[in-house]
Amino acid sequence: MNNIRVIARLDIKGPNLVKGIHLEGLRVLGNPEDFAKYYYEQGADELIYQDVVASLFERNSLSDIITQTAKNIFIPLTVGGGIRTIEDITKVLRAGADKVAINTAAVRNPDFIRQASKKFGSSTIVAAIECIKQPDGKYLAFVDNGREETGIEALSWAQRVEELGAGEILLTSVDRDGTGLGYDVALTRMIAAQVSVPVIAHGGAGSINHFSDVVSEGKADAIAVASVIHYDALNNNVANNGKTAEGNKSFINSGRTSFNKISGASIGQIKAQLTENNIACRTL
Repeated sequence: MNNIRVIARLDIKGPNLVKGIHLEGLRVLGNPEDFAKYYYEQGADELIYQDVVASLFERNSLSDIITQTAKNIFIPLTVGGGIRTIEDITKVLRAGADKVAINTAAVRNPDFIRQASKKFGSSTIVAAIECIKQPDGKYLAFVDNGREETGIEALSWAQRVEELGAGEILLTSVDRDGTGLGYDVALTRMIAAQVSVPVIAHGGAGSINHFSDVVSEGKADAIAVASVIHYDALNNNVANNGKTAEGNKSFINSGRTSFNKISGASIGQIKAQLTENNIACRTL
Protein backbone atom coordinates (compact mmCIF):
# COMPACT_ATOMS: atom_id res chain seq x y z
CA MET A 1 0.00 0.00 0.00
CA ASN A 2 1.18 3.52 -0.84
CA ASN A 3 1.46 6.05 1.95
CA ILE A 4 -1.92 7.39 2.97
CA ARG A 5 -2.02 11.15 2.60
CA VAL A 6 -3.41 13.31 5.38
CA ILE A 7 -4.79 16.47 3.77
CA ALA A 8 -5.88 19.58 5.65
CA ARG A 9 -9.00 21.09 4.12
CA LEU A 10 -9.69 24.78 4.65
CA ASP A 11 -13.04 26.23 3.59
CA ILE A 12 -12.66 29.92 2.85
CA LYS A 13 -15.19 32.74 2.64
CA GLY A 14 -13.71 36.10 1.75
CA PRO A 15 -10.54 36.49 3.85
CA ASN A 16 -11.59 34.00 6.53
CA LEU A 17 -11.37 30.31 7.33
CA VAL A 18 -14.91 29.08 8.00
CA LYS A 19 -16.56 25.81 8.98
CA GLY A 20 -20.13 24.62 8.87
CA ILE A 21 -22.28 21.53 9.12
CA HIS A 22 -23.53 19.80 5.96
CA LEU A 23 -21.55 22.54 4.15
CA GLU A 24 -23.95 25.17 5.58
CA GLY A 25 -24.19 27.48 8.60
CA LEU A 26 -20.65 28.73 8.07
CA ARG A 27 -18.86 30.29 11.03
CA VAL A 28 -15.63 32.26 11.00
CA LEU A 29 -12.66 30.54 12.66
CA GLY A 30 -9.72 32.75 11.74
CA ASN A 31 -7.06 33.61 9.20
CA PRO A 32 -6.59 30.70 6.74
CA GLU A 33 -2.90 31.44 6.25
CA ASP A 34 -2.23 30.98 9.97
CA PHE A 35 -4.00 27.62 9.98
CA ALA A 36 -2.30 26.49 6.77
CA LYS A 37 1.14 27.25 8.20
CA TYR A 38 0.27 25.41 11.42
CA TYR A 39 -0.84 22.29 9.53
CA TYR A 40 2.19 22.38 7.26
CA GLU A 41 4.53 22.54 10.25
CA GLN A 42 2.68 19.61 11.82
CA GLY A 43 3.30 17.41 8.79
CA ALA A 44 0.22 17.70 6.58
CA ASP A 45 0.89 16.07 3.22
CA GLU A 46 -1.27 18.48 1.25
CA LEU A 47 -3.71 21.36 1.66
CA ILE A 48 -7.08 21.99 0.05
CA TYR A 49 -8.42 25.53 -0.19
CA GLN A 50 -12.13 25.63 -1.03
CA ASP A 51 -13.79 28.93 -1.90
CA VAL A 52 -17.24 28.17 -0.46
CA VAL A 53 -19.00 31.21 -1.94
CA ALA A 54 -17.47 30.99 -5.40
CA SER A 55 -20.71 29.64 -6.87
CA LEU A 56 -22.55 32.79 -5.81
CA PHE A 57 -20.13 35.00 -7.73
CA GLU A 58 -19.21 32.48 -10.44
CA ARG A 59 -15.52 33.02 -9.85
CA ASN A 60 -12.74 31.92 -7.54
CA SER A 61 -11.38 34.80 -5.47
CA LEU A 62 -8.51 33.13 -3.62
CA SER A 63 -5.56 34.30 -5.71
CA ASP A 64 -4.07 36.55 -3.04
CA ILE A 65 -4.44 33.93 -0.31
CA ILE A 66 -2.98 31.25 -2.60
CA THR A 67 0.04 33.41 -3.40
CA GLN A 68 0.71 34.25 0.23
CA THR A 69 0.30 30.64 1.34
CA ALA A 70 2.59 29.34 -1.40
CA LYS A 71 5.40 31.52 -0.02
CA ASN A 72 5.31 29.76 3.32
CA ILE A 73 4.39 26.15 2.63
CA PHE A 74 6.02 23.59 0.39
CA ILE A 75 3.46 20.84 0.03
CA PRO A 76 0.87 20.43 -2.76
CA LEU A 77 -2.02 22.90 -2.64
CA THR A 78 -5.35 22.10 -4.29
CA VAL A 79 -7.80 24.95 -4.92
CA GLY A 80 -11.52 24.52 -5.54
CA GLY A 81 -14.60 26.65 -5.96
CA GLY A 82 -15.56 28.67 -9.01
CA ILE A 83 -13.21 26.88 -11.41
CA ARG A 84 -15.17 27.07 -14.66
CA THR A 85 -12.74 27.72 -17.51
CA ILE A 86 -9.23 26.91 -18.67
CA GLU A 87 -8.38 30.52 -17.85
CA ASP A 88 -9.58 29.99 -14.26
CA ILE A 89 -7.25 27.03 -13.91
CA THR A 90 -4.34 28.95 -15.38
CA LYS A 91 -4.96 31.81 -12.93
CA VAL A 92 -4.91 29.72 -9.76
CA LEU A 93 -1.92 27.67 -10.92
CA ARG A 94 0.01 30.85 -11.64
CA ALA A 95 -0.94 32.11 -8.18
CA GLY A 96 0.78 29.08 -6.65
CA ALA A 97 -1.70 26.19 -6.61
CA ASP A 98 -0.57 22.74 -7.72
CA LYS A 99 -3.99 21.24 -8.46
CA VAL A 100 -7.58 22.33 -8.98
CA ALA A 101 -10.79 20.71 -7.74
CA ILE A 102 -13.71 20.93 -10.15
CA ASN A 103 -17.34 20.11 -9.39
CA THR A 104 -20.10 22.35 -10.79
CA ALA A 105 -18.41 23.11 -14.11
CA ALA A 106 -17.73 19.41 -14.69
CA VAL A 107 -21.36 18.44 -14.10
CA ARG A 108 -22.61 21.15 -16.43
CA ASN A 109 -19.99 20.42 -19.08
CA PRO A 110 -18.27 17.04 -18.57
CA ASP A 111 -15.94 17.68 -21.49
CA PHE A 112 -14.32 20.40 -19.37
CA ILE A 113 -12.57 17.65 -17.41
CA ARG A 114 -11.20 16.17 -20.62
CA GLN A 115 -10.03 19.55 -21.90
CA ALA A 116 -8.42 20.47 -18.59
CA SER A 117 -6.63 17.16 -18.10
CA LYS A 118 -5.34 17.26 -21.66
CA LYS A 119 -3.92 20.77 -21.21
CA PHE A 120 -2.61 20.55 -17.64
CA GLY A 121 -2.22 16.80 -17.08
CA SER A 122 -4.46 14.44 -15.13
CA SER A 123 -2.39 14.86 -11.98
CA THR A 124 -3.50 18.51 -11.85
CA ILE A 125 -7.24 17.81 -12.11
CA VAL A 126 -9.25 16.67 -9.08
CA ALA A 127 -12.91 15.83 -9.59
CA ALA A 128 -14.85 16.97 -6.53
CA ILE A 129 -18.03 14.98 -5.89
CA GLU A 130 -20.46 16.09 -3.17
CA CYS A 131 -22.83 13.26 -2.26
CA ILE A 132 -26.12 13.02 -0.38
CA LYS A 133 -27.69 9.67 0.42
CA GLN A 134 -31.28 9.32 -0.74
CA PRO A 135 -34.15 7.50 1.03
CA ASP A 136 -33.79 4.58 -1.39
CA GLY A 137 -30.13 4.17 -0.41
CA LYS A 138 -28.67 5.64 -3.57
CA TYR A 139 -26.08 8.42 -3.48
CA LEU A 140 -26.64 11.40 -5.74
CA ALA A 141 -24.10 14.02 -6.73
CA PHE A 142 -24.78 17.64 -5.76
CA VAL A 143 -23.19 20.95 -6.76
CA ASP A 144 -23.08 24.49 -5.36
CA ASN A 145 -21.60 23.43 -2.03
CA GLY A 146 -24.15 20.65 -1.59
CA ARG A 147 -27.20 22.81 -2.30
CA GLU A 148 -28.20 21.85 -5.84
CA GLU A 149 -29.23 18.33 -6.83
CA THR A 150 -28.02 17.05 -10.18
CA GLY A 151 -29.95 13.80 -10.40
CA ILE A 152 -26.68 12.06 -11.26
CA GLU A 153 -25.84 8.84 -9.41
CA ALA A 154 -22.52 9.28 -7.61
CA LEU A 155 -20.89 6.01 -8.64
CA SER A 156 -21.59 6.41 -12.34
CA TRP A 157 -20.34 9.99 -12.16
CA ALA A 158 -17.12 8.92 -10.44
CA GLN A 159 -16.49 6.39 -13.21
CA ARG A 160 -17.26 9.02 -15.82
CA VAL A 161 -14.83 11.64 -14.49
CA GLU A 162 -12.10 9.01 -14.39
CA GLU A 163 -12.78 8.20 -18.04
CA LEU A 164 -12.59 11.90 -18.87
CA GLY A 165 -9.13 12.20 -17.33
CA ALA A 166 -9.48 13.33 -13.71
CA GLY A 167 -6.40 12.27 -11.76
CA GLU A 168 -8.16 11.81 -8.42
CA ILE A 169 -11.53 12.19 -6.74
CA LEU A 170 -12.35 14.35 -3.71
CA LEU A 171 -15.37 12.55 -2.27
CA THR A 172 -17.47 14.55 0.19
CA SER A 173 -20.34 13.14 2.22
CA VAL A 174 -22.57 16.19 2.69
CA ASP A 175 -24.63 14.18 5.19
CA ARG A 176 -21.61 13.69 7.44
CA ASP A 177 -19.80 16.99 6.96
CA GLY A 178 -19.19 18.75 10.27
CA THR A 179 -21.20 16.22 12.29
CA GLY A 180 -18.36 14.33 13.95
CA LEU A 181 -20.15 11.05 13.24
CA GLY A 182 -17.33 9.62 11.12
CA TYR A 183 -16.72 9.29 7.42
CA ASP A 184 -19.32 7.55 5.28
CA VAL A 185 -17.29 4.36 4.96
CA ALA A 186 -19.87 2.62 2.74
CA LEU A 187 -19.86 5.51 0.25
CA THR A 188 -16.07 5.65 0.17
CA ARG A 189 -15.73 1.91 -0.30
CA MET A 190 -18.34 1.88 -3.09
CA ILE A 191 -16.47 4.51 -5.10
CA ALA A 192 -12.93 3.32 -4.34
CA ALA A 193 -13.79 -0.22 -5.45
CA GLN A 194 -14.95 0.93 -8.88
CA VAL A 195 -12.33 3.48 -9.91
CA SER A 196 -8.58 3.19 -10.30
CA VAL A 197 -7.69 6.80 -9.46
CA PRO A 198 -7.02 7.82 -5.84
CA VAL A 199 -10.08 8.63 -3.72
CA ILE A 200 -9.84 11.30 -1.01
CA ALA A 201 -12.43 10.75 1.74
CA HIS A 202 -13.92 13.92 3.20
CA GLY A 203 -16.70 14.75 5.61
CA GLY A 204 -17.56 13.58 9.10
CA ALA A 205 -14.41 12.82 11.06
CA GLY A 206 -14.95 13.47 14.75
CA SER A 207 -12.47 11.31 16.59
CA ILE A 208 -9.05 9.91 15.97
CA ASN A 209 -10.43 6.41 15.32
CA HIS A 210 -12.42 7.51 12.28
CA PHE A 211 -9.32 7.90 10.11
CA SER A 212 -8.12 4.31 10.22
CA ASP A 213 -11.71 3.11 9.67
CA VAL A 214 -12.14 4.92 6.35
CA VAL A 215 -8.76 3.69 5.12
CA SER A 216 -9.02 0.07 6.27
CA GLU A 217 -12.72 -0.44 5.61
CA GLY A 218 -13.44 2.30 3.09
CA LYS A 219 -10.26 1.80 1.05
CA ALA A 220 -9.58 5.53 0.86
CA ASP A 221 -6.24 6.57 -0.62
CA ALA A 222 -6.19 9.85 1.31
CA ILE A 223 -8.16 11.56 4.06
CA ALA A 224 -9.21 15.20 4.05
CA VAL A 225 -9.56 16.60 7.56
CA ALA A 226 -11.15 19.82 8.77
CA SER A 227 -13.11 20.00 12.04
CA VAL A 228 -10.81 17.73 14.06
CA ILE A 229 -7.65 19.68 13.26
CA HIS A 230 -9.40 23.06 13.44
CA TYR A 231 -10.50 22.21 16.97
CA ASP A 232 -6.90 21.34 17.87
CA ALA A 233 -5.57 24.48 16.22
CA LEU A 234 -8.02 26.72 18.06
CA ASN A 235 -7.20 25.09 21.37
CA ASN A 236 -3.57 25.93 20.62
CA ASN A 237 -4.47 29.57 19.96
CA VAL A 238 -3.64 29.55 16.26
CA ALA A 239 -6.44 32.06 15.67
CA ASN A 240 -5.88 34.04 18.85
CA ASN A 241 -5.38 37.26 16.95
CA GLY A 242 -8.48 39.24 17.83
CA LYS A 243 -9.55 39.53 14.19
CA THR A 244 -12.71 37.45 14.34
CA ALA A 245 -15.85 38.65 16.07
CA GLU A 246 -17.42 35.21 16.15
CA GLY A 247 -15.89 31.79 16.37
CA ASN A 248 -12.65 30.59 17.87
CA LYS A 249 -13.03 28.78 21.18
CA SER A 250 -16.25 30.50 22.23
CA PHE A 251 -18.06 29.15 19.17
CA ILE A 252 -16.42 25.75 19.25
CA ASN A 253 -17.21 25.18 22.91
CA SER A 254 -20.65 26.77 22.94
CA GLY A 255 -22.58 23.53 22.41
CA ARG A 256 -24.58 25.24 19.67
CA THR A 257 -23.17 22.91 17.02
CA SER A 258 -21.90 19.38 16.64
CA PHE A 259 -18.38 20.65 17.32
CA ASN A 260 -19.07 19.50 20.88
CA LYS A 261 -19.06 15.95 19.47
CA ILE A 262 -15.61 16.38 17.97
CA SER A 263 -12.36 15.51 19.67
CA GLY A 264 -9.49 17.65 18.48
CA ALA A 265 -6.31 16.03 17.21
CA SER A 266 -3.18 17.29 15.53
CA ILE A 267 -1.89 16.07 12.18
CA GLY A 268 0.88 14.28 14.06
CA GLN A 269 -1.58 12.49 16.32
CA ILE A 270 -3.66 11.40 13.35
CA LYS A 271 -0.60 9.98 11.62
CA ALA A 272 0.51 8.23 14.81
CA GLN A 273 -2.89 6.59 15.06
CA LEU A 274 -2.71 5.45 11.44
CA THR A 275 0.76 4.00 12.03
CA GLU A 276 -0.46 2.15 15.12
CA ASN A 277 -3.09 0.53 12.91
CA ASN A 278 -0.44 -0.58 10.40
CA ILE A 279 -1.41 2.09 7.87
CA ALA A 280 1.61 3.59 6.13
CA CYS A 281 1.90 7.37 6.03
CA ARG A 282 4.63 9.98 5.82
CA THR A 283 5.95 11.06 9.21
CA LEU A 284 8.25 13.92 10.14
